[in-house]
Amino acid sequence: MIYGITHRTEYRYAEPVLTCHNQVHLTPIDTLHQHCLSNRIQVEPAPRELVRHTDYFGNVATHFELDEQTDQLTITAVSEVEVNETADRTLDDSPTWEQVRHEIQTVREPRCIDAFQFAFASPYVPTGADYAAYARQSFSPDRPYLDATMDLTARIAADFRYDPQATDIATSVDEAFNNRHGVCQDFAHIELACLRSLGLPARYVSGYLRTDAPEGTDRLVGADASHAWVEVFSPNVGWVGFDPTNHCIANGRHVVVAVGRDYGDVSPIKGIVLGTGKHELTVAVDVTPIEEQREG
Repeated sequence: MIYGITHRTEYRYAEPVLTCHNQVHLTPIDTLHQHCLSNRIQVEPAPRELVRHTDYFGNVATHFELDEQTDQLTITAVSEVEVNETADRTLDDSPTWEQVRHEIQTVREPRCIDAFQFAFASPYVPTGADYAAYARQSFSPDRPYLDATMDLTARIAADFRYDPQATDIATSVDEAFNNRHGVCQDFAHIELACLRSLGLPARYVSGYLRTDAPEGTDRLVGADASHAWVEVFSPNVGWVGFDPTNHCIANGRHVVVAVGRDYGDVSPIKGIVLGTGKHELTVAVDVTPIEEQREG
C-alpha cells in the first residue's frame, strides 16, 4: 500500500512572536516494512533555510528558525510512503523472555548492543517495582517473549481508559498509570515502563495510523492523527511493533516516522519561541491510499 500523508500544524499567537527556533520529526523513516518515497516540508512564513540531518536514533530531523515577527506559524509536511504488511507472526514461536533478556545483556553483537540502550529508564519513562509487578502478570516463567508482550499489550488496552481530556504532555507516566487513563502516548510510555522494569529492551515509535470512517459516513479530511506505539527487540526477528491503544501488532496501517527512548526524542514539533501571550494550536492529519486520492 502506498499512502499519501498530509500533516498540517498551525500556531496562532495572541501577540506577535519575535523569533522562534524549531526542530521537527515529520519525515517518515525507511524500515524493513516501509519506504519513504517522497517528503517535503513547507513552513509559513518561510524561513531562510530548512536544514535536515539524521539524528542519533536514525531519524530525519529538520531544523529552521524565523527571525521576523509573526502572529501565525504553519508547518505542513506532505509524504508518500510505501508500507508492506508485516508477516504473520506465531507469537509462541519465539524465545522465552528470560532468554531474550539474557542475550541482550551478554551478547556483544552490534544489534544487541544497540537494543540494550532501550532497556533502561529515560526522561519520560521511569522504571520501578509497580511496573514490574504489573508486567509479571503477563511475563510468567518461560513464556515466549512475543506472546507475553502481546498479552501485556492486550491488558493495557483493557485496563486503561482512552481519554483525550485526562492527560496532556505534562502528565507523568506515574499519574497515567495510577489513574488508569490517557492517550496513545501515555499507553506507549506505560508499556515501555513495564517492559524496561523487567530489563527488556523496548523503544517508543511516533507515526501515523490509517483510520476508517464509521459505517455509512464519509472519511473527513484531516481526521487522522499522529499516533504512538512501542517496538520490542528479539534477537531472532529484530524489532516488532505492538500497539497498546488498539490491542494489535503494528501492521500495514501503521506508518513509522521516528523511533527513540520516549516522546521527548521524537516529538513531531518542538522549539523555543521568544514572545509573550498565549497561543492556539490546530493539527490536522490525513492518511489516504494513493489510489483513493487519484480517484477523488
